[in-house]
Order: sequence, then structure tokens, then C-alpha cells
Amino acid sequence: MDRKWRTLIIVCVAIFMLLLDITVVNVALPKIQRDLNASFTDLQWVVDAYSLLLASVVLNAGSLGDLLGRKRVFLTGVVLFTAASAACGAATSPLFLNLARGAQGIGGAIMFAVSLALLSQEFHGRERGTAFGIWGATIGAAVAIGPLVGGALTEWAGWRWIFFVNLPIGALCLLFGARVLHESRDEGHGGIDIPGQLLLSGGLFALVLGLLRGNDWHWSSGRVVGLLAGAAAALVSFGIVELRQERPMFDVRLFRVPAFAGAQIVAFTISSAMFAQFLYLTLYLQNVLGYSPIQAGLRFLPLSMISFFVAPVAGRLVGRVPVRVLLGTGMGLVALALYLMYGVHTSSGWTTLLAGFLVGGVGIGMVNPPLATTAVSVVPPQRAGMAAGVNNTFRQVGIATGIAGLGAIFQSALDPRLSHAITAGAVHTTRARAEFVHGLNDILLVATFVALAGAVLAFVLVRAEDFVASGAPQPAADAA
Repeated sequence: MDRKWRTLIIVCVAIFMLLLDITVVNVALPKIQRDLNASFTDLQWVVDAYSLLLASVVLNAGSLGDLLGRKRVFLTGVVLFTAASAACGAATSPLFLNLARGAQGIGGAIMFAVSLALLSQEFHGRERGTAFGIWGATIGAAVAIGPLVGGALTEWAGWRWIFFVNLPIGALCLLFGARVLHESRDEGHGGIDIPGQLLLSGGLFALVLGLLRGNDWHWSSGRVVGLLAGAAAALVSFGIVELRQERPMFDVRLFRVPAFAGAQIVAFTISSAMFAQFLYLTLYLQNVLGYSPIQAGLRFLPLSMISFFVAPVAGRLVGRVPVRVLLGTGMGLVALALYLMYGVHTSSGWTTLLAGFLVGGVGIGMVNPPLATTAVSVVPPQRAGMAAGVNNTFRQVGIATGIAGLGAIFQSALDPRLSHAITAGAVHTTRARAEFVHGLNDILLVATFVALAGAVLAFVLVRAEDFVASGAPQPAADAA
């Protein structure tokens, strides 16, 4: 087998491992909560610590690979991710677990950012399209089977094995990667934006912490107001710093292009409205309906498998159907899916979510391929790497802030006398179940409007004239 195909296998296995850890953890959260005596906020941080670090580090990691060598940086990411996985599995407290999840996010960001560069140096012409297609299918497969894998490991081996399973995979990637991968660098485009990294990470952390603790600390308290004000100041300062950088990791000038802004809004809204909802739907399936982890994972399969099979069809439609139609319609279906889930009662079974899962699978599958295309096709080719990194950042920030924001709304809807018990997983009485369902309905309705806003803005902002000449979807965009 040629080295380039072995490179593809190594990269895809590593990407599968890191993306699986985004979805695999959700169905294990109730078990983690009981075993580690974790609070509701601790559970939110299990997901958010990973997403926030992945979102903020991925922008710099690609440039670091250009400077120090892509093979070296990629393998460093594998080592860090694997070691952090071991720490996650060995965690004895929620704080230990969340710190390890943050380290996982850094390792994952490094691998993700450098992966396409490793493939680009090995594949050219038509073969590059094939390799990128396999890479994209790997991402889809990881998302599709994550809940089922997480449920099976949690139920049959224990939740710690959703992390320990990464150890042999990471070791194999490191062993064969050291032998197979070819070193390359581009020092002219390399470097690291330390001020930007610190401001972005600090701003996002303060924002999410303020949202997560707002109900407990009270929204008008000095701590919460200070965190939210500090987050705003840090993120504004980040934008100013990037405007002055010769080689910014996040060129805010790109937002002058309406279609680029539209792509980031769609990435943020689908993540904050739909993907962030998975945490709360998992808690509903296990804590309220009493399903085991694997039973809960199986009930997510209609959504994940439909999105997996719809995505290639949507990818083939790019270039034939105006991209804004695909994005706007897909986000409209996501909004409809969330509304179909709305209206849960204490007597409802899991099938009350089924129609929403089916429609949501179609919507997610319809959005993802054209979103990836739009993100890189409305900027000059030499800036496509940065554009893809920015789009991934908005996806992950959407998940992190969506979990925090929806969680704040969920908690505020609960009876204060029952709030602590419900968020601790004690949903055994009729009153507690009614309160949980009330909170779930509130966040489903809010998420519906967030997704609907994303649909409208996709139709408005993603314009034909914004696509550069080499962008794949240009012919169909002109037809719009």
C-alpha cells in the first residue's frame, strides 16, 4: 500500500477518535454524575471544557504545524489526547475530569487542525477529492455511532471505558504515524498568536462560566456581571488585536463578506440549538424515562443515521442547487424538528421525540456539507484554511454556549425547592418529572427560535456574488 493511503488511514483513525469523544460522552453523563457525585454544572463542563478548548486552540494549531512541522505537531496532539484520555478515565472528582477534558480538547484541536494539511501534501488532483471525501465520511460516522458506542461501553464496561478505549487507538496512531507520516512545514505562514489566543480563550471561558453559574450566583450579582462584562471586553479586545496582526489567526475582516458571516451564523445556530440539546435529551431519556445508557444511545440512532445518509446527497447537490437554499431549508427543518419535540408530557414515551429525530436528521444532513463548502468558497483559496478553522470554532462555541445558555433557562424554569434534586438526577416523583419536562419544553422552544433565526439569516446572507471564482457552488449560486 502506498504511503499516501497509509497516511489517510492514520489521519482518519485519529480524527474518528477525537470526534467520537464529542458525542460518546453524552449518554454516560448520568452515570458520571452518580459515580463522582457531580453537580449539574459539573456535567455541563464535561462537554464544555472539551468544546471550548477545541474551539479556541484549533485556530493557532494549524499555524503551529506550519512553523514546527505538521508531522511533529500532529503526533504531539495524539500524545496529549491519549494521555488526557487516560486521565479522564482515572478521574476521581468532577474537577479532575473536567481539567482532563480540557486537555483532551487541546490535543483534539491540534490533530484536527493539522489533519487536512497532512492529506493535502500527499494527495493531488482527483485523488485529493477522494481522500477528503473519506475524511468527511469519517467525521459523519463518528457522529452517527457516538451515542451507541458510548451507551454500549458505559453499560457493559463502565463509563471510564469511553475514555480508556482511546489508549490503544492513540498508541497505534502514534506508532504508525512516526513511521509513515512525512514531515513538512511552511515557515513563511507559521507562527502563533499568543495575545489572540489568551484573549479568545479567556473571553469564552468567562462567558460560559457566567452563563453556567448565573442562576446559582444570581444574575445581578457582582460575580456574574463581572464575568459577562469581562467576557465582552476580552472578545472585543480580541477583535481589535486581530485587526492589527500582520498574520491574524482569525481575520475579522472576513465578516465583511455577507456569505462568510452567514456561514458562521449557521454553524453557531445549528450547534447551539440542536447539538447542545443532546445533553438535556439524554438526561430526559435516562433520568425521567429510566432507560439504560445503551437504550438511550439506540434512541438517538434515527437522527444520527438519517443525517449520515442524507449528508452525501446534500454534498452532491452543492453546485446544482443554490447553497442558500440548502442551508436555509436545512436549518428550517432543524427548527421544525425542535418544535416537533416540544410538548413533552409526564406521560409521554420516547416516541414523542421520534418525529423530531427523523426531521432533525434530514436537516442536519442537509446543512453540514454545504456549510463546509460555503465556509471556504467565499474567501480566496489561500485563506481557506483559516476560514475552515473559524467555521469549526463557531461550531464548538455554539455547543459550549448553547449548553450553558439552555441550561440557565432550564434551571430557571424549575421550582427552587426541587431544583437541586432534579439537576442532581433525582427525578423519581411525579412533581419532579413534571418540573423536568417543563424545563425541557422551555429550552426546546427557545432552541426552535434560534434555529429559525439561523434559517432566515442563511437565506438572507448567503449570496451568489460572494462566492469566489474557484468556489464549487458558483454555478448554482448564480441561478439563485
